[in-house]
Amino acid sequence: MQVHARAPLSPIGRRLVVGRVQEHGWSVTAAAEAAGVSERTVYRWLARFHADGQAGLVDRRPVARRLPHKTPVERVQAVCALRRLQMTAAEIAEALGMALSTVSAVLKREGLGKRSRLDPPEPPNRYERRRPGELVHIDVKKLGRIVVPGHAVTGNRRQRADRTRIGQPGGRYLGTAGWEFVHVCVDDHSRLAYAEVLRDEKATSAIAFLRRAIAFFARHGVRVERVMTDNGSAYVSHAHRLACRELGVKHLTTRPYRPRTNGKAERFIQTLTRRWARGQLYANSAERTAALPAWLDHYNFTRPHGSLGKRPPGSRLTKAAGNYS
Repeated sequence: MQVHARAPLSPIGRRLVVGRVQEHGWSVTAAAEAAGVSERTVYRWLARFHADGQAGLVDRRPVARRLPHKTPVERVQAVCALRRLQMTAAEIAEALGMALSTVSAVLKREGLGKRSRLDPPEPPNRYERRRPGELVHIDVKKLGRIVVPGHAVTGNRRQRADRTRIGQPGGRYLGTAGWEFVHVCVDDHSRLAYAEVLRDEKATSAIAFLRRAIAFFARHGVRVERVMTDNGSAYVSHAHRLACRELGVKHLTTRPYRPRTNGKAERFIQTLTRRWARGQLYANSAERTAALPAWLDHYNFTRPHGSLGKRPPGSRLTKAAGNYS
């Protein structure tokens, strides 16, 4: 029990006050004056001790015994049941003839306010191909282009890149920095990775990157058999399909709205962003791009990988391919 900070007496002291009145014949007035509390408080302790014994002298939560306007349990159960049928709060309120604010409060209290709470979490989908090259994962990360050094480099928060006004005089400004697209390719078995910074994510760029990625793996003795991508327009295009056929690789796509299927590429992008893109201070995008090959070499052949027993991805390549183990 946690006694209120300003409580004059603990339960033991209250028992002493009750004993003075009941066992030693003290008057309520004298007992209250000796304890430094009001007579009303002593009468309350006496009534609680008579009803519940020593347990009645413990502080009680300041909650009303009756809540006449509380939503009935049956209504709460009905709201939760309809919510699990993917109905929105507004639809539930209309179906049950309840106020939307009441339904929203019930859903929040029951932990069903967010749609993600309705479905049980999916179990981890961990798998690994048996040999290098059997499957590689490809994805794209969009990064903001660095035009001028940021305040983290210069210490000047007022420095900005030039901006161009568009439209009529007084129209809005259009930023000139733009975006860069980091195309990544990760081998499912070894986690060996290849990445390039390109101007866009169109089909022509994706195909050219695929060719260079396959050549990169070939230099390390790995023959790519299958390629997995998401359902982006560049990857489902006719040109990309012809390129895969020409290169002799089978193209697989992830399930819609299931990025976890391409999880190894997603996880590599997290490391790439944290350690390379944002792990250092760069004066411009060219400097950041120039640092990518060295970081990739460190990732592939030096940095310990948690899923590989604290060994780098290069340790899983065959000895004939370069003896990186």
